[in-house]
Amino acid sequence: MNVTVRGRTQHHRTVAFDRARNAVLLVEQRLLPHEFKIVATKNFRETAAAIRDMIVRGAPAIAATAAYGLAQGALAFPGRDLRKFHRHVETVYQTLKAARPTAVDPVNAMNGVRAVMRAGRTVAEQQSLALAAAEEFASEDVRHCEAIGRHGAKLIRSGMNILTHCNAGWLACVDIGTATGPMYAAQAQGKKFHVFCDETRPRSQGATLTAWELAQQKISHQIIADNAAGHLMQRGEIDLVIVGSDRTLGRTGEVANKIGTYTKAVLARRHGIPFYVAIPLSTIDWNLKRGCDIPIEERHESEVLGAWGIITSLQSAVCGPQSTKRVYVRVANPTSGARNPGFDVTPADLITGIITPVGIFKPKELWTQRRKLGFTD
Repeated sequence: MNVTVRGRTQHHRTVAFDRARNAVLLVEQRLLPHEFKIVATKNFRETAAAIRDMIVRGAPAIAATAAYGLAQGALAFPGRDLRKFHRHVETVYQTLKAARPTAVDPVNAMNGVRAVMRAGRTVAEQQSLALAAAEEFASEDVRHCEAIGRHGAKLIRSGMNILTHCNAGWLACVDIGTATGPMYAAQAQGKKFHVFCDETRPRSQGATLTAWELAQQKISHQIIADNAAGHLMQRGEIDLVIVGSDRTLGRTGEVANKIGTYTKAVLARRHGIPFYVAIPLSTIDWNLKRGCDIPIEERHESEVLGAWGIITSLQSAVCGPQSTKRVYVRVANPTSGARNPGFDVTPADLITGIITPVGIFKPKELWTQRRKLGFTD
């Protein structure tokens, strides 16, 4: 997407690779919307930490980051012994896999890179193939999002009010986005519509990231408190819901996504509002048979008990008028603890359709259309 900072507009991808430094380049999403910054991770452990600490987030984006991280780790191996190289690559793979367990995209991406690497007969050949495969995965993610946009734009009519949850935009992908893909495509077609962004507590990705993206793209939008969606639906002020996914089960059509997605699906069903999920093919898990088996990440309670932000203008005398120093503020009762599940699972019967790069399907159609959706035995 094109990003305008201090009057200068430049195209950026969320994830990229610097071969000369063997570094993964990432948009530092924790600083947005107050500061736009690109950071470089110097080795695969730093790359895994960037995924874990949510410098980069969103299933497709962390998948591309993991793919690049695997290539980064492979390229850092100094020897020629294939057995030692394979043991090293396995360590890299497991380190990146463990960074965030709910999303299946990073595993799918790294499995694809490793499959390509096997064609190499030497360490050097496998290293070269690893980077080429990672680059191809990143480019394929962009193509998938473009296709999702083309298919999903058909659902959007001028005058609509659309609800989205969390961030499934270009910041969650390599570029363009999944849930936002149809919006950007519809805007390009000249359609006028309004987007309500759930704030998406506790990390507020809707308020900080999706709203920033839409503002950059000049799409009409407003941020709403998570609990306001039902009120707006009841009053007929929401016509369509589009969200992303961190893991979609190909066998059942169940969808794991940011916590609160299930609640929105229940509300949409109650009020007869279409509820769509937009996904690249890498988000489909063809193995798990039940949504209850999806590992749900439990994040630190501090995310619920407080919030991150920047120092306001009232405090600028201390840090200067241009300061964007992040600070954490405790909000909750000081002696209370918290539960912080990062994701929930939405049953297939609450989902109107799943927008994929090859078309829109009913959740139960994923398995019957598995060949078309890229499943191989």
